[in-house]
Amino acid sequence: MNKERFQIPAPLSGESKTTTPNRFLSSWLRRGFVVLTFFLFAGVLAPFSVTAGTPGPVAYLPLISLGGLPLPPPDEASSRLSVPPGFAIRIYAAGLPARPRLMEMGPDGSLYVALLDAGKIVRLPDRNQDGLADGVETAISGLSGPHNLEWFNGFLYVAQNDKIQRFTDANGDGLYERDTSFQIDLPGPLGHSTRTLHFGPDGKLYVSVGSSCNICDESGPYTSSGYDPRRAAILRFNPDGTIPDDNPFRNNPDTRLRAVWAYGLRNSVDFTWLPSGQLWASSHGSDNLLDNNGQPDTLPPEELVIPVQGGQSHGWPYCYTPVSGLNNPPQPEVRDLRMALPAGFSCAMAIPALFTGPAHAAPIGLGWGPNNEWPSAYRDDLYLALHGSWNTNNPANYRDCKVERILIEGGAVTGSVSFVNGFRAPGQKCGDASSYGRPADVVTSARGEMFISDDKSNRIYRVIYTGN
Repeated sequence: MNKERFQIPAPLSGESKTTTPNRFLSSWLRRGFVVLTFFLFAGVLAPFSVTAGTPGPVAYLPLISLGGLPLPPPDEASSRLSVPPGFAIRIYAAGLPARPRLMEMGPDGSLYVALLDAGKIVRLPDRNQDGLADGVETAISGLSGPHNLEWFNGFLYVAQNDKIQRFTDANGDGLYERDTSFQIDLPGPLGHSTRTLHFGPDGKLYVSVGSSCNICDESGPYTSSGYDPRRAAILRFNPDGTIPDDNPFRNNPDTRLRAVWAYGLRNSVDFTWLPSGQLWASSHGSDNLLDNNGQPDTLPPEELVIPVQGGQSHGWPYCYTPVSGLNNPPQPEVRDLRMALPAGFSCAMAIPALFTGPAHAAPIGLGWGPNNEWPSAYRDDLYLALHGSWNTNNPANYRDCKVERILIEGGAVTGSVSFVNGFRAPGQKCGDASSYGRPADVVTSARGEMFISDDKSNRIYRVIYTGN
């Protein structure tokens, strides 16, 4: 400690050592204000009261991180959840009225969240910049199972369980109105009901649609009669909803198949692109595939990073990637013997995953690290929300619900490590009533914040780098 900081100050220029008490007090006040300001921005001024994670005004002075971001005081999340050294996690919003799923940073800098069961898109602003949501504001209501959202060319596109619609806020009142001239109809909510959309670097609209079943012949051009080839697939549209001329099945007699970009993806809940333009996705593997010991909870490995190729099969329901962890050099997919191969198809034709995790890890949302404020080693990695298993009764095979950091070097996966953990205690399933939560999505802000949605506890967490 620098003791000189606490010594009686010498007279200011023009003051005598025999200054009056009032002038002496004035000198102290001026210098004290400078010291107080320094301490505040150095991040060492402690809060005096707070209701952590509760939307609405709070009375506290936040700690300031090295990057200038506010850090509320310790709360339940910081005591339950673990993050790497130098990072801090807090509850950003609690008590949301429905399950929060995928999120997006809005053009106004606020966090927007799809509330699946409430049929709403809500805004969670932090206008007073204290690191806590000010409240829950409805941006859109009356939706059908909204799962995610994204802005493109002035429109807010929303993926619902049976359609894509887009909205605008023309008068700037924060309430978005539907563009009634636009709608893309999708297969309805059978089996896997969530839909996810993103715009690619080519300006096209990509939409993932999960399968209607555990295993069945929903596989692009190999789809059986009575099934829809748009399921278990990633679809591709122009921003106006029309079919691009370069889609691989653009001229197929089955008009439903024309929108299909890639297939054999049982439930690709989220996907993203590398700077190179390569599309990566995750997918949920099928259930009840018995291993050599007759156990249903070790196969197939969960495909966490799949290099999606246009016009190609990615295996399901006939094949899966057999490798645990890194699939390098790539090993071909192997048969799921419960399904007969269609004529003209073999597992050698399927695109294998680059990286897998434990069976039924259930990857949901994913996002890249912030491009500033965080140490460079963390910026270019992929962060994946794992929902955790539900269909195993063997405690040894319970899967963690956590945020996993997928390590990327030179555009290639090199492994993974946990980034946020502690959502369940040992011996608990992630979906048990006593577990703390289940992460559903990861999104980062331009300021260097990471937000994590939790659709079990109806919370949003905020992670920042403090350097401490």
